[in-house]
Amino acid sequence: MYHDTTESLKNMTKKQIKVLSPTAILGYGFPEKSLKEGMERKPDVIGVDAGSTDPGPYYLGSGKSFTNRKAVKRDLRFMIIAGVKNKIPVIVGTAGGSGAKPHLDWCCKIVQEIIKEEKLKLKLGIISADIPQKQVLKAYSERKIKPLPFAPKLSATAIKDSKNIVAQMGMEPIIKALKKGCNVILAGRCYDPAVFAAYPVYMGFDKGLAMHMGKILECAAIASTPGSGSDCAIGTLKKDSFILETLSSARKFTPHSTAAHTLYEKSDPYHLPGPGGMINLEECSFKQLKSGTVEVKGSRYIESKKYTIKLEGARKSGYRSISIAGTRDPIMIRQIDSILQTVEKQVRTSMKSSNIKGDINFHVYGKNAVMKNSEPVKKTKAHELGILIEATASSQDDASALCSITRSTLLHYGYPGRISTAGNLAFPFSPSDGDMGEVYEFSLYHIMEIKDQKLFKLKVKEFK
Repeated sequence: MYHDTTESLKNMTKKQIKVLSPTAILGYGFPEKSLKEGMERKPDVIGVDAGSTDPGPYYLGSGKSFTNRKAVKRDLRFMIIAGVKNKIPVIVGTAGGSGAKPHLDWCCKIVQEIIKEEKLKLKLGIISADIPQKQVLKAYSERKIKPLPFAPKLSATAIKDSKNIVAQMGMEPIIKALKKGCNVILAGRCYDPAVFAAYPVYMGFDKGLAMHMGKILECAAIASTPGSGSDCAIGTLKKDSFILETLSSARKFTPHSTAAHTLYEKSDPYHLPGPGGMINLEECSFKQLKSGTVEVKGSRYIESKKYTIKLEGARKSGYRSISIAGTRDPIMIRQIDSILQTVEKQVRTSMKSSNIKGDINFHVYGKNAVMKNSEPVKKTKAHELGILIEATASSQDDASALCSITRSTLLHYGYPGRISTAGNLAFPFSPSDGDMGEVYEFSLYHIMEIKDQKLFKLKVKEFK
């Protein structure tokens, strides 16, 4: 084994811990040169975040990964071989992209393929983050679940409809796997900073500094300038500070870039909540050292009175079909809002007799597709527009029919001032319509109180 509890206790006198983060998301890739440079710094642990809710609820609900299998295997192969060769642990958080059982199993299979192909000897720790519906329903009935801002309204039906429900684990389950001597650890849904903070905290270093460093390293070199999610970074944790460094001469950390990333995805710049507590940054400081490195001090960790975890769940809400088109007619562009409104009304009238129900959405690129009604520029100056027609319904057949009729109606709609009679749209693809399959929505994005860490199950496999 690379390490055990006895060795850990011996190493408590270490003055610093180095944590290597190869990439922002497992499967995003990294330059081999940067990884080699990182390994020459003799890191104590390699950590990587493998997932996020950013791509939306589909991946959690469907059990599929949003990252490519070949790309994930490529990244893991480099990391695991480096870990084995240098006798340091490799920790993966939110395995498979969303961290539910199908994602964890998917990632585990890739790791086992690498172990077999490279003839490696190691102990693999697998930590599940799935929460049984019965347990969530019980907590819901006991009013121990609270919504996060903008979370969907929770109900027993929503819980029962959720195929995969996961909870963000903190450091504790990972530390348990480290104590068992696991060399490679695959965690299900995990609080991103915990992936990088667990080993330093296990080795006796400060929680606040470790978690804040983890908050930066979770995105690897994105916090540098110019930022990149496909490059490596390394953090050195000391007694009262941590130092961040890039591993490519093309990038550097600055106080500005580091502080900016500390605020990444956070509404409160001073308090970053997570499982069991929060990072307090009220006394935090950022100092430029030599070119490309930044030292951070003053980060603190405040334990919560009650240990809470974030629940994530997704349920199927229907099916989707889309059609992509464009227009360069200035007459149509000037009237695009009224044209789309009239087309939708006409489609709904024609579909009513066939009892085909669903939603129709137009995403108008070049006008307001990104911000919709929040777009401050009300009049477009674009000479062409891209129009994405989206139809959703309770069945794929209905979604497809709704999309088809909407597309054909818009194609030949006779708007005022129209000159051409052949058609109003240009289609980049044939066929013009595509069935996108199942649509999911977040059903759970809530906080649940727990008494212990027993819901995060650890399974250990040894390969000799």
